[in-house]
Amino acid sequence: MTDTTRNPRKLRRAALALTALALLVAATAGLGTGSAAAHSHRSAHESRFGGGDFGGGHPSAPNVYPVPGVDYSTAPDALQPPAISVLKTSPNLAPGAIFVAPKITGAVSGQQGPEIVDNEGRPIFFQPVTAPYTAGDFRAQQYRGQPVLTYDVGQSTGGPGHSEGTDVILNQHYQQIATVSAGNGYKADQHEFDLTPQGTALITIYHQVPYDLSSLGGPSNGSVLDGIVEEIDVATGKVLFEWHSLGHVPLTDSHQPVPTSAATPYDYFHINSVNLDTDGNLLISARHTWTVYKVDHQTGNIIWRLGGKESDFQLGPGVAFAWQHNALPEVGQPNTIRIFDNESNGAPVLPASRIIDVHLDLKAKTATLVNSVQHPDGLSAPSQGNAQRLPGGHLFVGWGALGRFSEFDSGGNLLWDGQVPAGYDTYRAYRSPWVGEPDTDPTAEATSSGGGNVTVNAIWNGATEVDRWVVLAGSHRWDLRPAGSADWDGLDTTIVAHTHSPYVEVVALDDHGHAIGRSQAVQVSD
Repeated sequence: MTDTTRNPRKLRRAALALTALALLVAATAGLGTGSAAAHSHRSAHESRFGGGDFGGGHPSAPNVYPVPGVDYSTAPDALQPPAISVLKTSPNLAPGAIFVAPKITGAVSGQQGPEIVDNEGRPIFFQPVTAPYTAGDFRAQQYRGQPVLTYDVGQSTGGPGHSEGTDVILNQHYQQIATVSAGNGYKADQHEFDLTPQGTALITIYHQVPYDLSSLGGPSNGSVLDGIVEEIDVATGKVLFEWHSLGHVPLTDSHQPVPTSAATPYDYFHINSVNLDTDGNLLISARHTWTVYKVDHQTGNIIWRLGGKESDFQLGPGVAFAWQHNALPEVGQPNTIRIFDNESNGAPVLPASRIIDVHLDLKAKTATLVNSVQHPDGLSAPSQGNAQRLPGGHLFVGWGALGRFSEFDSGGNLLWDGQVPAGYDTYRAYRSPWVGEPDTDPTAEATSSGGGNVTVNAIWNGATEVDRWVVLAGSHRWDLRPAGSADWDGLDTTIVAHTHSPYVEVVALDDHGHAIGRSQAVQVSD
């Protein structure tokens, strides 16, 4: 399908009546009844992306970097992606699919993990992550000039909103081609996994160190969480840059209360994003100091502070922010920072969270509010959240702990709104173009419905180019004829076929009617 956003389906031509299906059989006859169709499809991709352990080639041992909590062999029929509810939709949405990573936060049972959905909330791809591990910061990025999927898999350390784990990179065939771990004895945190054009990764780390907190009213035998940034060379794992909040930011800058128990580390800084600014230096967001820091990428020195108790800028009307996340340079607007301003850490400072653009006058040292967007429902996110600038000035927003995610037009009008199920949230949410070409064949399940009808489930996890499914049926695995078809309707599409035959298989067609994948023939069950 050429439109990977999977917008509501255009009116279908009647080209897939039985006569056209007969032509399909003729056209695909040379593919055989096994996996040859998918094999031919993959071979074309290999020539396009090149071989080796990256791109479209087949590594001799794909997914050779084991990550706790992730099992890439999960049977397709065992996938149960969390159901995404679409609360509002509109025409003229930005292109791309929607990337979330639902994680269980309440008393519910079910699967969790990275998930791609279309504008109707239909799942395109899902990768289960097993508790106690969760996935975060799931999105499409670029690595070595190729599109990849990235996410963090970590386990909560029991502290306030941080984890220890591993960062993962998948290619377009959903093969795990690399992992990134923190260096120097540290563990990567869930908050940020940002790939740079230089083939490096910016990651966040929380590290507990002993600290005398008695001068602040805390225990003398207490501890503090040091907020750490590392830049890692993905190919080698070498640490190229490391920055520590301790030594640069005093504990007195924090808005977080000092713990009274030595068993609770003082999370005074709470690092939650690090990104390259337009000049190559770093923007670091610290939730608990209410501050965005510009840090010299070479020396680690703080160039300026925006917000908080020690701001280097005079804040204009509406600029002051609190408990914020996801500080980024605004696209195409020099010296302008986009911030997801939570305005809440459980107790709201302002009634609603917002996304603000703040312009900095570096000479006059003033900060001016350029734009502010709130959800019309007045959503207040007590934790997590992000905002992504899209083509045409649209804005895609993840509302963190609320499990909501939304698209706004350039005027701040709500165009699209979605929600993960109750008992889940998603740390961030994104919209991006993505072409997924699974290194697997489709699978089929078939159950007799009686009266000559068979219910067929066509499953191809992550395949973005399927436009329509065709069911072939017959008395032998090697002698099959058309028996039904249906438009793609999610990674598990249900098709009713009219047949008394004992065997069926499914063929995936793209938007041009070409066969791009074919399952093994399966026996119809009662």
